[in-house]
Amino acid sequence: MAGARGASATPLTGGLGIIRPVTGFGPEHLPYGVFRRAGESPRVGARLGDGVLDLAELAADGPLDEDPALFDQSTLNRFMAAGPTTWARVREALRSLTTGPDAEPATVALDEVELLLPIAVGDYVDFYSSLDHATNVGRLFRPDADPLVPNWRHMPIGYHGRAGTVVVSGTPIRRPSGQRREPGDEAPVFGPSVRLDIELELGFVVGVPSAVGEPVAVDSALDHVFGVVLANDWSARDLQAWEYRPLGPFLAKSFATSVAAWVTPLQAVLDRRVPAPSQEPAPLEYLREEPWALDLDLEIELNGTVIARTSARHLYWSAAQQLAHLTVNGASLRVGDLFASGTISGPEREQRGSLLELAWNGATPIELADGSTRCFLHDGDEVVLRGRGGDALALGEVRGRIEPAA
Repeated sequence: MAGARGASATPLTGGLGIIRPVTGFGPEHLPYGVFRRAGESPRVGARLGDGVLDLAELAADGPLDEDPALFDQSTLNRFMAAGPTTWARVREALRSLTTGPDAEPATVALDEVELLLPIAVGDYVDFYSSLDHATNVGRLFRPDADPLVPNWRHMPIGYHGRAGTVVVSGTPIRRPSGQRREPGDEAPVFGPSVRLDIELELGFVVGVPSAVGEPVAVDSALDHVFGVVLANDWSARDLQAWEYRPLGPFLAKSFATSVAAWVTPLQAVLDRRVPAPSQEPAPLEYLREEPWALDLDLEIELNGTVIARTSARHLYWSAAQQLAHLTVNGASLRVGDLFASGTISGPEREQRGSLLELAWNGATPIELADGSTRCFLHDGDEVVLRGRGGDALALGEVRGRIEPAA
């Protein structure tokens, strides 16, 4: 598989503990998902500890004063389309139901259900909003030039992905095939990717649509966001290097993007907002806001070894700026749209959110706990992304195992 022959492996695991939830799924959190019991149709639930609250059942029986049809659904989209007033009312009712000394709401055990893709994805947009990630990539591929392209500090860079290949955590990831051309090769060849990579990202789910031709202002952008998910934007770096000029990523990323089965309500993470360093130069007026980021701890585990730990604090462009830029030309939002941050990396090596950076494009392989090394992913490798916001909030994990190419 991929890797630089003769390169020495550099351990990254010393001192990197795993983010293990104390619980992270208590009444303060209550993320939403879609589950199915054997022989039954899918329905909407909220996670509580190691169980699932059946919202359709709660609505039908009375503790939740909502139309059961809102939750007797195979995705969250109908609930999201009901709007912020309904979201707030449901969240408050669930918190009241699950708190207090006598609160013992009935749940369905997680090991008795199948978790499904929680949303019907409308459009998928992936951004490139981490300064450290963009700088690292620039140093790797443009060593004799400024690492950042001229427009990077002026607007959130992004590309439109493929909504139809967004999959739920746990879905196997088949190694993609395509064209690649290595340096020095006279012509491209076709075959399975040999530089398959991961990207640790934070995704945002749109719940409130917007009209065509009406940009969403930066100071009201979060009013359109229903919730947050961890995301892994799997990337075939060899395919990407050959195809991305002049129009950007295509087959290198469209084969799969994994998201968590649980969507954390935006209201559950807003108290994690922290000031971010000032943006220089100052953005144009439509992007201008007081810089902020989310204080969420993130990690990457590969075959049981934690290989990176970073934080969403390291994002340069905020979710509000991303959404404002996405719509400034009049593009509309739809219920279920997903937009992701791009790879999240910090300034230190162990804070890098992709193997491309961690192994420096194969120059410094990383060592796993079993003594093996990696520059890029091997068939059979399993990747797990995790995140936390203090003791009370654990983001739904994102898990994927690599299968051989077809």
